[in-house]
This record gives sequence, C-alpha cells and structure tokens, in this order.
Amino acid sequence: MSDCLSDRAQVLAEALPYIQKYSGKTVVVKYGGNAMISEQLRQAVISDIVLLSLVGIHVVVVHGGGPEISQMLQRLGQTSRFVDGLRYTDEQTMDVAQQVLCGKVNKDLVGLINRKGGRAVGLCGLDDGLLQATQLSPAYGLVGRVDEVNPQPVLDCLELGYLPVVATVAQGTDGNGVYNVNADTAAAKLAIALKASRLLLLTDVRGLLTDPEDEGTLIPTVRASEIPGLIKDGVIQGGMIPKIDCAVEAVRSGVNSAVILDGRIPHSILIELLSDKGLGTMLTL
Repeated sequence: MSDCLSDRAQVLAEALPYIQKYSGKTVVVKYGGNAMISEQLRQAVISDIVLLSLVGIHVVVVHGGGPEISQMLQRLGQTSRFVDGLRYTDEQTMDVAQQVLCGKVNKDLVGLINRKGGRAVGLCGLDDGLLQATQLSPAYGLVGRVDEVNPQPVLDCLELGYLPVVATVAQGTDGNGVYNVNADTAAAKLAIALKASRLLLLTDVRGLLTDPEDEGTLIPTVRASEIPGLIKDGVIQGGMIPKIDCAVEAVRSGVNSAVILDGRIPHSILIELLSDKGLGTMLTL
C-alpha cells in the first residue's frame, strides 16, 4: 500500500513544474477519432480536460464529428461520399453536418465536461465570425478553407473562466453561407490566433513512425525543417500529410509546439503535458 501511495505522490510531484509552466497559458486540443467514439476514452479525455482547466490552464477544445454525420446521413437514407479523403458536402449534407456538429456533438461534449465539474460553453465558427472560410474547391462541395479567425468569442469565454468547445462549421465569406471545415485545420488556425503555447492533435495512431508497422519506431520530436525529407522518404504519407501540414503552419506562426497524440491511450493528454515522458510526436521549429 505504501509503495502505491508513494508512486502516486511521485506522479503528482512530477506534474507540478509542468502545471506551473502551463498555468495561465492556452492549450488547444483537437478532439476526434476513437477518443470520441469509445465511452472509456471519452471519459478519460474529458477528465483530463477538466483537470487541466481546474489547475489554471486555458484549454480550448475543437471537435469534428465525422462518424456522427455519417450515422445521421445513413438514418436519413443518404450515402456519404468522399473525394480525396474529404466528405463531399452538398447543401443537404451541410444541413445535416451543421445540425450534428453544432447541435448534438457540441452540446453532448459541453454536458460531459460540466458533469465532470468543468464550466464549458459551446461555440461554433458562426458565432461572431469565429471561423471565416471560402470554398476549398468545387470538387468537394461546401467544404471550406479557413481564411480568417476572430478569436474574441473564445478569449471572452476564457476571461470569464469558461472552457470553450468549438464545432468546426465556418461562416462563408464568398457568397455561400456555411462551410464544413477540417477540424485539424480549424484547431491549428485557432491556436495561431490565440497565441497558444501548445496544440494537441488527437488521432488514432501513435504518432510519426519510421516503420508504420512498428509502434516502437516512434519519432518523439521533429523539426518543421525535417518534414519535407520525411515526406519524400515515405515516413509521412496519406492522411498524415495534411495533419502534419497543420502542425507545421501552427509552429511557424507562433505556437510553441504541436503534438500528434494517440487518443487511443487513456489520459494521453495528461501524460503528454504533465509528465517527463510525454507521448506522441512533438513538432517544433
């Protein structure tokens, strides 16, 4: 029993300098993947977020909801269509995406955080022009490219002690009213606008691996200047490329670091931020 208590005390002592380091600083968490689908992982992520908020770290959650959109479309007898990995979004699909993201998914997350003792407020990109976008390409329909961010609604929430939870639906500035935007991109753009200390991109892989079949080949840290070579060598490929591009843009635009973090590991956020070990792949300048 005493050894167990000693181990717990050691964990808390190890966390102290990191709590001091991030207290009063902003951390943007892109929440998605299995961490959103699995009830056990969802509870762990929410607990991590609430704990960080309670010790004085300004946490901002940015979420998508692809599986939930697909489920709703299926219920309505519609088929999900993807082009180059992006959901083709016609007007009917956009209506569903807006309802699911800004409604059910956002408010479910807000409710979970509040039940855990947090003080969450739900926002979406339409609120006071938080996320402003133009069409990415007609090939994808109503999928937007985030061109401008108005961080004031998020800053106001943080100033009042609330934990903002942002759904990735954006205000169109080119004639179309609403766009569906990639959650990784939105999180990176918002982290830049907020001058965040850290961007955490939760995903369903361990991080960058030199051998995709061996999680023991994790690359713990990488500089932005190394990314082109890793892409050329095939270490970064497929769906990881746009995620890494978001991370590179963030650190080159003032965010101290961005982390590709395995959301399948319970409490990965706490381990990454508040321990000596860390998890995932950290991208820096």
